[in-house]
Amino acid sequence: MGAVNVRPQDRTVGPAFQVLGELKVLSGRGAVPISAGRQQVLLAALLLEAGRVQNCDHLIRLLWAEDPPETARTQVQICVSRMRKTLADAAVPATIITRPPGYVLHIDESALDLSVFRRAVAEAGALVGRGSPAEAAGTLRAAVGLWRGPCLNGTSSEALARIAQHIDEERLSATESYLELELALGRHHQLTAEIAFLVSDNPLRERFRGQLMLALYRSGRQAEALEAYQQGRKLLQEELGLQPGEDLRRLERAILTEDASLRLEQIPLTIVSEPQPSASRPAAPPSSFLEGTSLSHERSTTKRGHVPRQLPVDTADFVGHEDLVAEAEAVLTSTSPGRATGIVVVNGRSGIGKSTFAARVAHRLADSHFPDGQLYCQLRGGRADPLAPREVLGRFLRALGLPGPAIPDSLEERGEIYRSMLADRRILVVLDDAASEEQVFPLLPGSRSCGVLVTSKTRLTALPGAHRVTLDILGRQESLDLIGKVVGQDRVHREPEAAKALAATVGGLPLALRIVAARLAARPHWPLASMVQRLADESRCLDELTHGEMTVRASLSLTYEGLAGADRRLLRLLSLVKGSAFPGWIGSALLDDPDASPYPSDLMEPLVDVQMIDVVGADATGEPRYGFHDIVRLFARDRLAAESDASERRAAGRRLGGAWLSLVAQAQRRILGTGYINGSAPRWNPPVAHVRTVLARPMEWLDTERENLSLTVESLAQDGEDDYAWELAVNLAPFFEARGYLDHWARTHRKALTAVRRRGNQLGQAALLASLGSLYLNRRDLAEARKALTVARELFETLGHAKGLGMCRRDLGIVERLAGRDAAAMQLFLEAEHDFERCSEPWARASVIVQRAAVLLRQGDVERVEAELEDALHIWRDLGYLGGQARVLQRAGQLHLYRGQLEDARKVLSEGLCMVRDDGDVIGEGYMLLDLGRVHAHLGDRAEAASLFDRALTVREEILDQAGAASVQVDMADLALRAGDAAGAGDLLADATKVFATLGMVEEQNRAAGLLARLSSPSLPDGG
Repeated sequence: MGAVNVRPQDRTVGPAFQVLGELKVLSGRGAVPISAGRQQVLLAALLLEAGRVQNCDHLIRLLWAEDPPETARTQVQICVSRMRKTLADAAVPATIITRPPGYVLHIDESALDLSVFRRAVAEAGALVGRGSPAEAAGTLRAAVGLWRGPCLNGTSSEALARIAQHIDEERLSATESYLELELALGRHHQLTAEIAFLVSDNPLRERFRGQLMLALYRSGRQAEALEAYQQGRKLLQEELGLQPGEDLRRLERAILTEDASLRLEQIPLTIVSEPQPSASRPAAPPSSFLEGTSLSHERSTTKRGHVPRQLPVDTADFVGHEDLVAEAEAVLTSTSPGRATGIVVVNGRSGIGKSTFAARVAHRLADSHFPDGQLYCQLRGGRADPLAPREVLGRFLRALGLPGPAIPDSLEERGEIYRSMLADRRILVVLDDAASEEQVFPLLPGSRSCGVLVTSKTRLTALPGAHRVTLDILGRQESLDLIGKVVGQDRVHREPEAAKALAATVGGLPLALRIVAARLAARPHWPLASMVQRLADESRCLDELTHGEMTVRASLSLTYEGLAGADRRLLRLLSLVKGSAFPGWIGSALLDDPDASPYPSDLMEPLVDVQMIDVVGADATGEPRYGFHDIVRLFARDRLAAESDASERRAAGRRLGGAWLSLVAQAQRRILGTGYINGSAPRWNPPVAHVRTVLARPMEWLDTERENLSLTVESLAQDGEDDYAWELAVNLAPFFEARGYLDHWARTHRKALTAVRRRGNQLGQAALLASLGSLYLNRRDLAEARKALTVARELFETLGHAKGLGMCRRDLGIVERLAGRDAAAMQLFLEAEHDFERCSEPWARASVIVQRAAVLLRQGDVERVEAELEDALHIWRDLGYLGGQARVLQRAGQLHLYRGQLEDARKVLSEGLCMVRDDGDVIGEGYMLLDLGRVHAHLGDRAEAASLFDRALTVREEILDQAGAASVQVDMADLALRAGDAAGAGDLLADATKVFATLGMVEEQNRAAGLLARLSSPSLPDGG
């Protein structure tokens, strides 16, 4: 490392950002004014963690403590925006980047005085190691000279002030270090006044007092040295009820006896070389890089009177996370010159094994790296009554040997003594189940010779310099290893499939796996498969996950009880959501609070913080999507049953159904330019801004939410909410049709149909049967289509529902057309057109025109087809419905093909193909590819025609459209005949005719029959 350039004497220049004193920002033009209050707090927080993401929630806590306004997140955004402008206007080289879940400040390391200070301290350590103590002392003095007062002096945030207090500790440690170096160099005469001033400012800091005593003694002022001791002793007794520490008492005895070891000439400055790291782990850091100088030498040779050994038991069957164990150990044992106190925060959901992981790491490092002891406390962060830092410090001080009566009352005084007692000792502090940064801050040692291992369900992003380790569920093999360690590998080998099923059933959650394995170990006569069967019953799954003291329900309950009431209620209601991933706005609907927050995710974040739900991705708008671990979902459902009544659950389910229905109906209007068949189910409207965002690309949004929407229909039907179920199902049908999700279409409609029939809901039955009729048409199942549509038509007639009647008659017309009965089809199309005119539905009339065009073309009435298609195209363009426009273009292409206008047909169909692809219309794409193939076959481009037919067939097969695939095969057979491949054509036609005969598709069957007749002719034409 090169020398660190520190010039504290020049106060007119320096790093652009200064926190070692009042917060300052400098540019080439001079000081940059930063508004007092929020702007200063925001900038300070970003500077202290420069290069690391600062969570927006943490910034809110710094700015408003426990009482943020509803607009807090918006105000943070405004503050960030203003800060960006301020820095940009002043040409300060800094960038604030938005990076979920907050912001990160990017600056050069030399642009912050705190970074310059820490680099200087690290350089001083290296100089000592190279045998240059005088240069090291000078570097440290210059580094300390960067301070212009207490860190962030005057900044108006108590939480930030606590962080700054820890940074000020670094200044005092560096000061003690250069004084110790200079005393060893014989500069005691020059140092007495300086050290005396430091003692008066820090009267309880024993290391300064010891340095003053040594400087006075070596200056021939033995009586004053002893008086300094007596003053310190009296102060400790009066203020804290304590005696001086062992180091000071030993130094007093040495002065009284004029111990020869205190003479400078007999205490050479020895530089202790660092031990070489072992192959498995990094070496332990020395307790100080000044080890070997006078006072540290005496401390190192004294046996500690109290060595706490408080770690909980290590777990013999620990499995997995080897890389994370090594990562945590590397942080805690780092020997880097710039190292501060090693802090590792272990995150993860309840039952993931955070405490077990911490115990494993702590035991591995206890003897080799932290021989002076290990402190441990369960902070009860998941409970309603987490331990106060003051109480924890009292426990730790007693464990360190401080008598009970000597422990002061105040948190601040306990913290000072605690940090003093840990100074230069190698102690590991394990803080299990921390609730917040505020609970942890007072428990951090001031010495970098110590290490801190924290477990928490929250991420504790505000702990300065902390390294975070996030535990996830165990993989399948790790899960099997854990089961095998407990029950015996032979049982796993005898029932490998059952063991895999066990691991999958509990989702790799270590606590659940241990419980399952422990129960099986206690019952060697139980087969593993029996436990799989027990866990399969969701209503009893949590009851089965209990063994002795271990219980998943109790583990999750600790976290649950620690949540605010509204967050607990939301978690319970979220268990009503069936999908594997869901959007944030759902929280507003479940709580019936559309204005809860301008940001839908805000309601979810408290549950994410404690990992009761997870962020599993993001939607197209960048909004996070959330999900449950299966066992947490079961727990939430368990709490819902226990803590809510049927009316609350029903109301929440209706709001959720109404919200999905509102969004789907609006998506329909965005896509079709109009609505569909509506019922009486009340809507619940999500926030307008969110609706506008998610429906900017409605087909993409529908695709993203397909699982949630389908499962919601099924859930509503199961719960007897027939009005919501049928209306949501039929409004989803056009989307399912466009995307080719025919199975989703069928499943949702059948579930909803059962519900409406049970309740005698005639409108719901009619709408669902009409929609199912359209589904059967897509599958070319004409018999089922006719049956469903006929019943639906009768119901709509009874209800006097013109739109429903028109839709049934139009689709029955399609049935007749495909069956080859053109006259019946035309009559039905005419009646449908009249129905749609009665209800003023121009889009529906356009859909009739498109279907009628196929019959008119077959009859040769091309002029009428052309005129009507022009009319339909105008209707669809006015409504902005791409799917309708594409259908018109397809018929126009067929018209051009009929007239022999092949190039016009190719252009129109190519345009239509681009349109359906842009719209994600899979079924429409199949139709366009087929017609384009026919055009190219007529153009004589057999290779391109074959390629288009092949792609059309692939589309049909992908959506399991047997009838559509058979239609394509007829055209492929025609192409094969033109190429002289009679055998290939015969095979294709044989398969297709079976399908047509089964489905009653007369029109297609006649086409196939014509080609079969050509096959039997004595010669095959080779025409184009």
